[in-house]
Amino acid sequence: MIRSLVDDREALAAITPQALLAYVRGQGWVKAEKYGKHSDVFVKEKAPELIIPGTAKLGDYTDVVSEIIRTIAEQEGRSELQIYRDLSGADRDVIRVRAPDADDDGSVRIDAGVEIFANARDLLLSAACAANDPRPAYRAGGNKVASGYMDRVRLGQTEQGSFVVTLLAPVPPSLEPPKQTELWPTAYEEPFDRRVTRMLADGLDAARDAAEQAIRGEGLDPFQRAVDIGVNANLCEALSSLITKGDGLEVSVTWARTRPTPEIRRKVEFTRGDGDVFQEAARILRSQEPRAGERLAGYITASARKPSQKEGQVTINTFIDGKPVSVKTILPPEEFSRALVAHDTKDIVEIVGDLRRENHRWWLDRPHNLQIIYTTADEIDSF
Repeated sequence: MIRSLVDDREALAAITPQALLAYVRGQGWVKAEKYGKHSDVFVKEKAPELIIPGTAKLGDYTDVVSEIIRTIAEQEGRSELQIYRDLSGADRDVIRVRAPDADDDGSVRIDAGVEIFANARDLLLSAACAANDPRPAYRAGGNKVASGYMDRVRLGQTEQGSFVVTLLAPVPPSLEPPKQTELWPTAYEEPFDRRVTRMLADGLDAARDAAEQAIRGEGLDPFQRAVDIGVNANLCEALSSLITKGDGLEVSVTWARTRPTPEIRRKVEFTRGDGDVFQEAARILRSQEPRAGERLAGYITASARKPSQKEGQVTINTFIDGKPVSVKTILPPEEFSRALVAHDTKDIVEIVGDLRRENHRWWLDRPHNLQIIYTTADEIDSF
């Protein structure tokens, strides 16, 4: 038996009572009776009894956990280390990111390894962003809810089998038996932490399908249709990098036993050829990301307002990233009236809003703080 980890009291203390209960129930043990004030006896046919604590505050908690691991290992004919690893992930959703292209000993170049860890983190972060607010792309650090979630994710121990990065994602335990274990609950019924890992698994499935459809000539449309499912530029960027570094990619999600699911595990595989497809999809999706708080300066070249409406649409000739473009926006009545004056006098206007690209057109959402900059003839010619 391998005892190095299971003799470590800190490692044993990391196994929660919820994980112990979920594991033994999943393996067929059933509660028979109470044992003292804080524990229960679990029994199974042709297996020894297990005394499972309901709290980690017992003075001999780590000794109890060690004995449970030893008993289960003997009963299942597996090593204590294998049982420990199963228990350490029993109360969490476990994401495994596997790079197939590793040396025989499961090692990779140090720079590639560092990037694989970073990309695995970005993969999960993209799902956390999408679970909170599905969008084509996200800016780094722009989603506080997602950042708070990632602070609770732990990095698991490395595993044999090529090069595997393991992420342990938090999941609240279910406090009541699921009504229909063969069906997934609707998203709003799930806690945010579980919504994230479901978004990751569904997003990976959708991304793989979108890549196949794109290769068959459907272009970007399959990626755009899958934005609400969890596909975004950040996910595609992480996938492209992981696929390139590992000459292919396998990502799996093993669901926490403490929150039952219709499946035990979800696995999605990608080939090296998918990397270039995801890189291009990421580039186009990234161009559709709204740019909040952009300040534009330019001339109003067109205006229109329907008789039944108070707001009016204007077109502003300006520069974005050094390139001349036309941007359309809808202005409220007072600012539309001021814009008409600037249009007639050919004065420069400045305006702030959220810049986005829709197909081949630029739009400015939430326009505000319209300013008219009075110009001379020379300034008009130089603009």
